[in-house]
Amino acid sequence: MKKGVIVAILVLILAAMGGVWYYFNQAKTDDGTLTLYGNVDIRQVSLAFEQAGRIQVLNVQEGDRVKKGEVLATLNTDGLNIQKQQAEAQLKVQQQTVIELDVGTRPEQITQAEALLASTQAQLNKANKDLQRLQVLFSSTAGQAISQQELDYAKSNQATAQAAVKEKQANLALLKHGARREDREAAKAQTEVAQAGLDFINYQIQRSVLVSPVDAVVRARLQEVGDMTTAQKTVYTLALTNPKWVRVYANENQLGQIKMGGKAEIIRDSQPDQPIQGKIGFISSVAEFTPKTVQTEDIRTTLVYEVRVYVQDPQDALKMGQPVTVNIVQANVE
Repeated sequence: MKKGVIVAILVLILAAMGGVWYYFNQAKTDDGTLTLYGNVDIRQVSLAFEQAGRIQVLNVQEGDRVKKGEVLATLNTDGLNIQKQQAEAQLKVQQQTVIELDVGTRPEQITQAEALLASTQAQLNKANKDLQRLQVLFSSTAGQAISQQELDYAKSNQATAQAAVKEKQANLALLKHGARREDREAAKAQTEVAQAGLDFINYQIQRSVLVSPVDAVVRARLQEVGDMTTAQKTVYTLALTNPKWVRVYANENQLGQIKMGGKAEIIRDSQPDQPIQGKIGFISSVAEFTPKTVQTEDIRTTLVYEVRVYVQDPQDALKMGQPVTVNIVQANVE
C-alpha cells in the first residue's frame, strides 16, 4: 500500500515536470520558429483646444484618415476679431506718437511760437507803459485824477502780461529743444506693449484652430458643433497608424531565441493565410509577472519579459487590442 502511494506520488511529480517542460517548450517548433500570443497596441493622441470657446466647425468623423497639419475643428472667433481691430487701432496711434517724437518740432511750429511770444511781449510793453503813466498821474495829483482801484487794475494787467511772456518763452524753448529722451523711450515702450497685445490676440485666434499633429485615424469624436469646450475637454482621439506593434510575453527559455531586429509574422485569426510582416523592436530587460489577461490562472505567477513586434500596416488591418499570433522566424535554436 505504501509502495503504491509512493509510485503515485512519483507519477504526479513526473507529470508535473512534463507539464512544465511542455509549457516552456510548446511554442518552439522543429524549424526554430517561436510562436507567441499577444495583442495589438496602438498609441493614441487626445486633442483639445488650448482655450475655452464655442465649437463652430468639426471637419472629420470617426474612421476618417487625417494628415499632419490638417484642420480638424475651429472655434468661434467673432469676439477675438473685434479685439484685434481695437488692438490694431491702438498700435497705430502709438506708432504715430513715436514718429512725431522722433521727427521733432517742425519749423512752422517754431515760427508760430515766436509770433505768439512777440504778441505777448507787445502786450507786456503796453501794460508797462500804461502802469507808468498812471503811477505818474496818481503821484502828481495826490490821487485826485485816478483812483487807487484803477492803479491796482493796471498793475494786475502788467503782471498778467509778464506771466504770459514767460509762458511763451518756455514753450518756444521746449519746441526748439524737442522731446526729451525719456519721453521718446516711454512712447516706444508703450508701442511695444500695444504690439504685444496684438500678438497675443493673433495667437489666440491661431489657437482657435485644432490641427492634427500627425498622420492618424480618427478613433473618437467626443464633442459636437455648438458645444462649449475648454482645454480640459478632449474633442478628438486619434489612433496613430505608425508605428503599430504587437505586445507579447516570453519566458526565460524563449527569451534566448528572440533577438533585436529579428523577423516575425503576425497572424490574424480572421485571415490566417495573410500574415503581416514585422520585426522585434523592443525586449524588456526587467522580468514581470504574467499579466492576468494573457495567461490562465495556474501560470499567472510565471515571470516573463515583454517583447514588442513592430509592424508596418498601411492598410490599417490591425486594430487596437486585437488578439494575434506571432511567429518569430529564424529564431536561434540553442
